[in-house]
Amino acid sequence: MAILEKYLHAYTTALKDQPFRLMYIDAFAGNGWISTDTGEPYRSLFGEETRGFVKGSVIRALDVRDRPFDRYIFIDRDSGYCDDLEQIRDRYPNRKIEIHNTDANDFLRRHPFPRMGWRGVLLLDPFATQVEWATIKEIARLQMFDTWILFPAGTLGRMLPTTKRPEHVTPAWKVRLDTVYGSGCWEGLYEQETRRSLFGGRLSRLVREPGEEGLTTIYKDNLRDLFGERFLDRSAPLANSRGRVLYDFLFCVGHPGGTRVAKRIAGDLLRRIATDR
Repeated sequence: MAILEKYLHAYTTALKDQPFRLMYIDAFAGNGWISTDTGEPYRSLFGEETRGFVKGSVIRALDVRDRPFDRYIFIDRDSGYCDDLEQIRDRYPNRKIEIHNTDANDFLRRHPFPRMGWRGVLLLDPFATQVEWATIKEIARLQMFDTWILFPAGTLGRMLPTTKRPEHVTPAWKVRLDTVYGSGCWEGLYEQETRRSLFGGRLSRLVREPGEEGLTTIYKDNLRDLFGERFLDRSAPLANSRGRVLYDFLFCVGHPGGTRVAKRIAGDLLRRIATDR
């Protein structure tokens, strides 16, 4: 979440002398902490060492001090996580924090956001495939939130084995894939492959190209069609220690008037990730 933290600092600094009020939304907030594989101790805000955990996006957003957000909205369906978020809120009495124990998709599509005079940043960091395309469409329509999307390419890759035909995908997974992509466009990942059999004949089957790049490419094409110039082509694949891509970090601009500056800042941060790897 370091890239998000840097963007939030740059974003609030850029708008420091502007008349807009600023809102930050963490749609899958968790409990404010992220587990690590290092086991290194971390000195928490609660005055105790928390081994194996570091600050998550919630706390990083709250720690923006040069120009804090005017309103923070943290959403999670897990009531236990929301209880933890309540404790974090108690330690930031000068921040206006709302905690919603509900489905993030429903909230983002139905909440009456105060658009006049407001700008914001939205983080969509789901545990798996919870972000629905209908939600993305509503965010694009609002033209209010610079949006960071952690796209679960690794999870989708496990749902779509390279040799499984589209019609063999389980009904439940097909519904989920259609919901994530907004249509059955994911079926276009499969192409006809013909090869010679052991007996001299030819075998034909539908196969998907290995890896997760194609999964992300189709999603990015959909975002480009929806957001137009507000979509940033550059992204950052995030892999595990074995080099397997788990997520792809994507960015879309909220208000058209901030497109050039927002894309420059986000693009520079994503470029640094690629350079550092």
